[in-house]
Amino acid sequence: MKVKEFMLENVIKASPNSTIKEVMEIFVVRKIGGLPICDSDGTLLGVVSDGDILRAIKPIDRKIYSFLFYMEYLEARDLKERLEDITETAIINIAKKKGIVTVSPDDDIESVVTLLSKHHFKKLPVIDENNRVIGVISRGDVLRKIQASILNKL
Repeated sequence: MKVKEFMLENVIKASPNSTIKEVMEIFVVRKIGGLPICDSDGTLLGVVSDGDILRAIKPIDRKIYSFLFYMEYLEARDLKERLEDITETAIINIAKKKGIVTVSPDDDIESVVTLLSKHHFKKLPVIDENNRVIGVISRGDVLRKIQASILNKL
């Protein structure tokens, strides 16, 4: 069974200039937890998850940093202040940009199961030979396909 047989082709994407606020809205409205970030021709530039956003907005505790002869005091910031600070930040600034794990439409389901379980990913971008996002495959997609094939054998 190949990825192209069960990947979702209608991929929700963000542009690198989309703001954190815009991506949070996409996550809430579409009830998703991650998406690829692509340039205008669909080339994969990064991926972002709901966890990345939560880490970015995490309130900052009061800290003192010391650098050889220089000390800096970082004031504590609560959640509301952090949101005000970063919601207009471009999403690419908090996204994973290197070491992105992807699959090809011709990969088989076994390799997808291995990647999803080994790395604890929720979903993987499906890219073509030009690094353009042509689909996405999630843990739920894989489980549904496996479950359907089990039922067909009974």
